[in-house]
Amino acid sequence: MKYVTEFRDAHLVKGVIEEIKRTVTRSWVLMEICGGQTHSIVRHGLDQLLPTEIELVHGPGCPVCVTPLEQIDRAHAIASMPNVIFTSYGDMLRVPGSGMDLFSIRASGGDVRVVYSPLDAVRIAKENPTKQVVFFAIGFETTAPANVMAVIHAKMLGLQNFSILVSHVRVPPAIRIILGSSSNRVQGFLLAGHVCAVMGYHEYPALAEGFHVPMAITGFEPLDLANGILKIVRLLETGRTTEIDNSYSRAVTFEGNLPAQKIINQVFMECDRGWRGIGVIPASGWCLRPEYNNFNAEIRFDVTEIQPRESELCIAGQIMQGRKKPHDCIAFGKQCSPEHPLGATMVSSEGACAAYYKYDR
Repeated sequence: MKYVTEFRDAHLVKGVIEEIKRTVTRSWVLMEICGGQTHSIVRHGLDQLLPTEIELVHGPGCPVCVTPLEQIDRAHAIASMPNVIFTSYGDMLRVPGSGMDLFSIRASGGDVRVVYSPLDAVRIAKENPTKQVVFFAIGFETTAPANVMAVIHAKMLGLQNFSILVSHVRVPPAIRIILGSSSNRVQGFLLAGHVCAVMGYHEYPALAEGFHVPMAITGFEPLDLANGILKIVRLLETGRTTEIDNSYSRAVTFEGNLPAQKIINQVFMECDRGWRGIGVIPASGWCLRPEYNNFNAEIRFDVTEIQPRESELCIAGQIMQGRKKPHDCIAFGKQCSPEHPLGATMVSSEGACAAYYKYDR
C-alpha cells in the first residue's frame, strides 16, 4: 500500500537509526507532541532502538487525555438528563469523571451513542426531533473542521435540537507553556503532521526562535518518526536551534489548509481553555462564537457550575508535560488499569499510559 508499507520497512528504519547513532555526540531530550506518535513509537520499539543519548518524553497531544475534568463532568451531567441523546466518539466512554463515566451512564439507562462523525450526530437530531441531541466536540486542530461543519449543517437544516459541548484545544500555546516552565527538560519537538496539515506551521518558527528549540514535523509511521528524530538531532548537534524541518512534506505545507482555517474561524474563536492535569492555558482553545450560542450545549443545559474531583494518585499532568513517564506513577498497572482507570491517559487510544500498559513497558 503506497505511503504505508514503505514507511514501515524495518531495513530503512534501521538505516536511519544507525545514522542517528553516528550523528549524536551528547544527550538530548526530545518530545513527541502527539499521542498517536507515542503509540507508534512504543508499538514499534523506536525508543528502545535509539542510542542511549536520546530520550523521548511524551507530550500533551492526546485530545481525550487533555479534556478537562470539569468538561467531562458537564458531559456526564447532560448525558444523564431525560430526553437527551448524547453522542461521542468511542474513546470518551471509559474516561473517568469525578464519579462515573459515559459507559456507566449508558448502562444505567442514559441514551449515549457512539458516532464516527459529528455529521452522524446531526443526522440523529434530524431523525429524533423530540429529543435534544448533543455531540461531545473534543480535539485539537485536526478535528475542528468536521465539528464546525456539523454546526453549519445543523444551522442550514434549521435544527433546534442539536448542540455541541466544545472542548477544543490548540498545540502551539501548550508548547509555549512547556518550554516556559522552570522544570522544562525538552530540547526538541516532533510536531504532529495531521495538525500541521490543517493549520500549517506558520505559528511554530516564533516558538523555535524564542526558546531556541528546533522542531520537526512528522507523520506517524516508524520511518517518519525516525527521520524526524534524525533531523532534530542534526539541528541540535550543529547549533541550528531555531529551525523548523518539514519532514512530512507529502501532507503538510507552510500555510496549511486555508479553506479549513476559514471555516474554523467562521464558527470558533480563541478562548482560554483548561487542560486536564495541566490547568488553564490562556488562548489555548476554541469556543463557539456568540452568534452560534444556539448550538452551545453549556448554555442550553446550564451546566457551567461544576466542581470536579480529580484523583490524588494520577500524575497524568506531569507525564503529558514530559516530566515523568507512566511507569513512574505508583498506581500504574495497580490501582490504575484500562479496566479501572484513574485518568484518561490509561484508556484513550492515544494515551501514554495506555501505550505503556498495552505494550508491556
